[in-house]
Amino acid sequence: MAHNNILIIGGGIGGLTSAIALRRQGFDVTVIERDPEWSVYGVGIIQQSNVLRAMAHLSLLDEYVAAGAGFDMVEIFAPDGTKVARVPSPRLVEGYPANLGVGRPALHKVLGDRTIASGARVWLGVTASSIDDQGDQVAVRFSDAREDSFDLVVGADGVYSQTRKFLFPDAPSPHYTGQAVWRYNLPRTEGMDSLQAYNGPTGVGLVPISPNLMYMFVTTAEPDNPRYRSEGLAAAMRAKIAGCSPAIQALGEHITCDDDVVYRPLDAFMLEGPWHKGRIVLLGDAVHATTPHLGQGAGMAIEDSIVLAEELSRHDDLESALAAYHERRADRCRYIVEKSLEICMGQLGKGAPVDNHKATADMFAMVSQPI
Repeated sequence: MAHNNILIIGGGIGGLTSAIALRRQGFDVTVIERDPEWSVYGVGIIQQSNVLRAMAHLSLLDEYVAAGAGFDMVEIFAPDGTKVARVPSPRLVEGYPANLGVGRPALHKVLGDRTIASGARVWLGVTASSIDDQGDQVAVRFSDAREDSFDLVVGADGVYSQTRKFLFPDAPSPHYTGQAVWRYNLPRTEGMDSLQAYNGPTGVGLVPISPNLMYMFVTTAEPDNPRYRSEGLAAAMRAKIAGCSPAIQALGEHITCDDDVVYRPLDAFMLEGPWHKGRIVLLGDAVHATTPHLGQGAGMAIEDSIVLAEELSRHDDLESALAAYHERRADRCRYIVEKSLEICMGQLGKGAPVDNHKATADMFAMVSQPI
């Protein structure tokens, strides 16, 4: 395709994997990121079997695996701590683990280093002040007073995407679910070889991210969407797990630093209809923001990036490429958003309780299918 000068708005996981995938197809790429420090918070993230397959596609798998801790199993526990299932994850790349837990800073470094090495330009502390789709190109004025024109603009700027608001001003906004997630890094439990998920009104997960570290995520009902002060966050997180199993309660003694607690209200969103207009297209959380219950938010953004680059490279015209990208991605991403919300609503008592064993197995079966 002749349209080869691409601007990516957002330097997170979706934006960086888009840059890498597009550069591999020969496109000229510029990434802008509003954060001048290009920082991420320090807790972990789950990268499941389909993500490792995607990293193999991008020739990044060895760096990826070296940055984290691989595992092949997911263990499900009842609220009292009784183990009820041990679910194997499908290995999609021979010779590599099925899943990876990794610290977000380590993951960010892998993706950022490869983005820069690929030849993509990265502008930090910069936003798009105006975007003017002129039909044959997109004129963009930046917050640092620069101006340039692009053949395509990719909005990878997250759940509160300004690009989406510009493109589809009448689209519904992301909605608050009534639940929030707390995250904290902890010493890795001896003998831990799996992701461990604890059912109950307070959902808890433990994910290995290095030989010595794991991270804990805790989902809690927060019906009024409170804003917690930074001071006292560690004590507040400990209080949230006070009614959990003895093993989880015991981990609370390690939750001591307010600054290391990451608290985030959970919003969800699925953009119905096209994900593009003219020469501007969206991906990742900008079009399908999911709660973390199936651990696939980043995975869906990474898959979006690969599919977008593939379709741009195989079509002669932009409209056909962007329509094909949406066609390949919409149903898969909708599944993740909806099934994650079902678990969330079950935990909140707003829907039927979900069997996490079955939901996890069904999810792995789905994401194992080709993208």
